[in-house]
Amino acid sequence: MQTIAPLWLWIVFVVFVLAALFVDFVVLRKQGAHEVGVKEALNWSLIWIALSFLFNGLFWWAIKDSTGDADLAATKSLEFLTGYLIEKSLAVDNIFVFLMIFTYFSVPPAYQKRVLMIGIIGAIVLRTIMILVGGWLLAQFHWVLYVFGAFLILTGVKMWWAAGQEPDLNNNPALKLLRRMLPVSPSYDGEKFFTLQNGRRIATPLFMVICLVGLTDVIFAVDSIPAIFAITNDPFIVLTSNVFAILGLRAMFFLLQAVAAKFHLLNYGLAVILVFIGTKMMLIDIYKIPVALALGVVVAILAVTMLLSVKTAKPEAPVRT
Repeated sequence: MQTIAPLWLWIVFVVFVLAALFVDFVVLRKQGAHEVGVKEALNWSLIWIALSFLFNGLFWWAIKDSTGDADLAATKSLEFLTGYLIEKSLAVDNIFVFLMIFTYFSVPPAYQKRVLMIGIIGAIVLRTIMILVGGWLLAQFHWVLYVFGAFLILTGVKMWWAAGQEPDLNNNPALKLLRRMLPVSPSYDGEKFFTLQNGRRIATPLFMVICLVGLTDVIFAVDSIPAIFAITNDPFIVLTSNVFAILGLRAMFFLLQAVAAKFHLLNYGLAVILVFIGTKMMLIDIYKIPVALALGVVVAILAVTMLLSVKTAKPEAPVRT
């Protein structure tokens, strides 16, 4: 796998991710378990988006400086932006599943932050592994592109038909298996994953939640990794666009949690995006859709879907700020 990014930019990226995780796990931990409000979630979401654009600017400068080709630098930075937007969009569907899990287990708002922080770590590790494997497969077997494309189209069609339907968590096979394997306490014990009951160490509902969140990370990684390879096969762009989209996941969760009802049609838009990206991948040897056009299509689909969602949303009670 070849990348256009210089070594020093890889180092900057790794240092940035470690610093970001340090902020999440050490600095924010000092706040303790607390409910994240809309204002706090919005502020952090804007910070993560701004940092993503700042990094993309640094990426553009690094390519221009190392190659002397401004057009190439613009193309690569546009690939990052397109990949970031696609992964950010698909993360919305991931968040809706998280909302369902938290609602099903009645997870107190004060404990949700820790679950999401651990979920982010799991998502970064999983996607890094899958990106490396996916990149190697594409380098060795070009026909894998068609497999990825067909998979995305089928996933998009499935998502369209499932949109608007409430998933039945009671019949989830993973949850049934966990309940058979582990005794679970009837109530939470703070942010602990295990507790003592009658001298016996058993799992808390929060442990069940983290297991399902991890399973969700795996499922959505399988969907999102092929999508970004439709935009670029540069491992640096694939990895960084994914990671930057994931780093803002926690803040975006609490933000969308407050306004989820207003974007009830978003899954339909995401389904169309997956079908479009899958089609782009299937046509790669016939016609390579320009990155700028792909970005425009994705933005247009999201804009139309969100506009229709807001116009058809049912009135709701004011949210807490």
